Amino acid sequence: MKKSLLSLAFGGFGLGMTEFVMMGILPDIAKELNITISEAAHFIFAYAMGVGGGALLLILSSRIKFPKHILLAFMALFTVFNSLSSLANGYLWMSIIRFFAGFSFGVYFGVGVVVAMRIVGQEKAVQAIFIMLAGLMVVNLAGVPFGNYISDVFSWRYTFVSIGLWGVIVLYFLYKWIPDLEETENNDFKRKSSSLKSFSPWVLMLVTTVVYLLGIVISLRL
Repeated sequence: MKKSLLSLAFGGFGLGMTEFVMMGILPDIAKELNITISEAAHFIFAYAMGVGGGALLLILSSRIKFPKHILLAFMALFTVFNSLSSLANGYLWMSIIRFFAGFSFGVYFGVGVVVAMRIVGQEKAVQAIFIMLAGLMVVNLAGVPFGNYISDVFSWRYTFVSIGLWGVIVLYFLYKWIPDLEETENNDFKRKSSSLKSFSPWVLMLVTTVVYLLGIVISLRL
């Protein structure tokens, strides 16, 4: 059980790193691609659009079939497109690659929450989700500084190479530690929104928001 949740946290670490580290390495990317920093900031927007697209895909699906395989598939997508980010040689290609790199984010965390809850049971669901989100917290303390250091000393391209390698590691642990689960219903929006009447979802949203804001602050300062 602990290993399963840890593997989900590993994935969260990688997803958080590729998102937050971009703000710190934008000047390096802009310089090498011969574009302005304002234009390079569009890569962050492209990633955010990909996140929204993946989340929308998950919301519109009526069932989540083979949750483990979905996690593996979208982590593989994450690995491929972050690796391709290291090879981008122009504004257009980088924008497209960052869009598809972000596509994994919404699906991974959406399915990851379902998997975490089914592994531990409803009684420990909040604790399990906190463990999964721990990867996002740790990335602000270790992943982002590491990614910025690689960009400063070597190249921003090696930052994305390291993220791609981390994706390969996560794939291994997801395959090894996540149990095979049966498909589950993806309840409609009305039923989902009714859960907001309880206290726990608001706590999770607050923690997630603080983590994101912390990541932005750390990225801009490094």
